[in-house]
Amino acid sequence: MMNDNQTRKGLVTVFGGSGFIGRHVVRALIHNGWRVKIACRRPELAVHLQSDGKPGQIELIQANLRDARTIAAALEGVDAAVNLVGILTESDDQTFADIQSRGARAVAEAVKEAGITRFIHISAIGARKNSPSGYARSKPEGEAAVHELVPQAIIFRPSIVFGPEDDFFNRFAAMARLMPILPLVGASTRFQPVFVDDIAQAIVHALDGKATPGATYELGGPEVKTFRELVQYVCDVTRRRRYIISLGFETGKLMAGVTQIAGKLSLGLFPKMLSMTTDQVGLLRRDNVVSDEAKAAGMTLEGLGVAPQPIAAIIPAYLDDGSRG
Repeated sequence: MMNDNQTRKGLVTVFGGSGFIGRHVVRALIHNGWRVKIACRRPELAVHLQSDGKPGQIELIQANLRDARTIAAALEGVDAAVNLVGILTESDDQTFADIQSRGARAVAEAVKEAGITRFIHISAIGARKNSPSGYARSKPEGEAAVHELVPQAIIFRPSIVFGPEDDFFNRFAAMARLMPILPLVGASTRFQPVFVDDIAQAIVHALDGKATPGATYELGGPEVKTFRELVQYVCDVTRRRRYIISLGFETGKLMAGVTQIAGKLSLGLFPKMLSMTTDQVGLLRRDNVVSDEAKAAGMTLEGLGVAPQPIAAIIPAYLDDGSRG
């Protein structure tokens, strides 16, 4: 049980605090003495987090990045802000530009107006203006808006994130249960998976003043592995012998187009684990690893004093169901 001195660091608003990364960030913050406002479109999805803190330590507030009034309300009286809001795929009511470009700007404008200088924005490794992926192109637009409006803001760019509720390893584990053959687009593309709790701890350290104001950090785990190696690892952990087949990018783009059409025609009934978008195919054309420049400058987890966890220390606990097949 925390004493009163452990809850006096201040009040921080976490935009997107109900999501996968957000839930872990909120827990890390409250366990390190912060009071937290969870700002999200559907606050009811974060109600269960209130039991993790002391009475009154967590406040839920409705906020929409398209509504400046709700963003400003979420920042009233706070000492710091964290923006975790992002999407991996577009829908009819949410586009990459809406959320990761214009949405990031809207949050940064409100942070500036509120006079907040401790601001952390989560982007992604692979963010670049000339990417064939709309997801990757929207990220630097958001970063530019954040640094333009709040020059002291700290940007974190993680590689793929793993943890008990992740979309990556859990998805391929589910596919391996049902499919004897696993087709992969970009099988040789390299990733540097980072544990969600390590990202959360990095955010805590940054809010405590251990990060360089205005800097961009690239967050990756201790291992670099190809897409094929990661999927094979999932099969090994879940004790399933599966054939992994490499597909070319053009074939993958065609297949992705078919699954996108199937998803629309089925009114959302097409299995999510089999869905792939042409944008994701474009994203797979480039490695997703910490750059040499970031490592040389110390703009990494290690530079923040966080020792990153390897996948073998975490993933078996939530993927291994003890079955064979």
